[in-house]
Parts: sequence; structure tokens; C-alpha cells
Amino acid sequence: MMAILETQELTRRFGHLTAVEAFTISIASGEIFGLLGPNGAGKSTVIKMLTTLLPLTAGRAKVAGFDVMYQATDVRRAIGYVPQVLSADGTLSGFENLLIFAKLYDIPRRERDSRVRDALEFMGLTNAATRLVRNYSGGMIRRLEIAQSMLHRPHVLFLDEPTVGLDPLARKIVWQLIQQLCADYGTTIFLTTHFMEEADNLCHRLAIMHQGKVAAIGNPAELKASIGSSDATLDDVFIHYTGDKLESGGNYRETSRARRTAQRLG
Repeated sequence: MMAILETQELTRRFGHLTAVEAFTISIASGEIFGLLGPNGAGKSTVIKMLTTLLPLTAGRAKVAGFDVMYQATDVRRAIGYVPQVLSADGTLSGFENLLIFAKLYDIPRRERDSRVRDALEFMGLTNAATRLVRNYSGGMIRRLEIAQSMLHRPHVLFLDEPTVGLDPLARKIVWQLIQQLCADYGTTIFLTTHFMEEADNLCHRLAIMHQGKVAAIGNPAELKASIGSSDATLDDVFIHYTGDKLESGGNYRETSRARRTAQRLG
């Protein structure tokens, strides 16, 4: 199957600090690909480079056939991106939020209403379309944000910690929607997560990052087999390749940001 996302020796330095070093992957069209790693491993830097938010120091990357450095505008048209931080406007209704994004994506005027209504229906938000988003639950907000990012029907959807701050039921609903996007539209999903259960249930393949480098890559079964234990879990795999406990905690700034996100979504 043809690769829709490829990187070769992708590298990003901040002064003397190398945040990402020689990151090389190839992702097939329609694949759900997960990027795991402790805080500070370089996951967010990778996403920022692939979504053209951060320039590369070295290496190359192509998304949907476009070079992220030299064809950034084309890359942006071909992707959707749902960041960790809240991207929906609580003072507007769900319909109004989507309508704004439809205009930002230059969706033709005659198609906007139908495209927005289709997105609301797909995400199970039709009955909440006219309600202010500040009255949505955390799971509803995340579904709306995914709808925003999918309005222009991107080839690749980037999800940065898509279920952070959600309760188990809302998390599973988001999982189902991600799988449905992949199955119904052929959307390629690139996500980061700290939930090993999420990675195991959703991802066709995974890469584990440690100190800016890819420590291991493969499907969940291959990764479990790689550590030589018949009953290994992804938790075991993660600790084996990173040497870190799953609850690495992060620094003050990271903890503060995660708690703010969880509070706003919850």
C-alpha cells in the first residue's frame, strides 16, 4: 500500500538541544498510527514539524505527497489537526463553530450547511447543534473538535492526546469515531497518546520514542513479542524501550497544561 506520510532522518534542534533526531517512518494510507513516549521524548515536536508549525533542522518529510518545508500550504490543505488545547469556542453553538471552520477551509458557500450538518450527524451531535459549546460535556467537545478538523475531508488527521481528560465512556466513544473515520472515509490517523489501552485498541502500528529517537516500531503484537515475554503488555513494552515508568509525570508546566485541559474538557 502506498505511503501517505514519510519522513527521512527528520531532525529538530533548539540551540544545543536535539529534540528529535533522525526520525524515519513510513505510514500507509488508511492506517491508524500511534506515537508513544514519555514526556519530553519529542512527540509534540514531531507533530509540529509534520503539520508545518515548526521548521525542520534537517531531514525531509512528505505528507499526502507534499514536502512539509517547500509545499507547506498544500500540506495544510491536506491535513486536519486536533491539538490538546481546547480549540472550540464555548460562546458559540456547535453549528456556529463548524460554520466558521467551513469558511476558514474555503468550503464553497453552497456546500457549507450540508457539510456542517453531515459532520454533526457523523459525530452524533445533531441534537446539540444549537446549544452553546460551553454547555457540552468533555466528550462532546472532543467530537466537535474532530468534526472541525474533518470538514475539508483531509487525507491525514493528526490527533494530539485525543482523549486526555475524558472519562472511560467518552474515551471509548471517541475511539469508535476514530475507527469509523478510518473505515468509512479512508482517513489516515496519526495520534499521540499516553494510554496504553488506547494504543493497543486503536493503532495498527506504533512507534515508541525515547530521548528524541525511535526506540521501536511495529504493530502491538510485534512489539510485545520483541521483548521476549509471552504475556507482555504494551505497558511492559513501553518500560522496556524507554526505561521510564508510565506515569512519568512531566514537569510543572506540562502538569499544569494537562490539568487545565482536563478541567476544561471535563
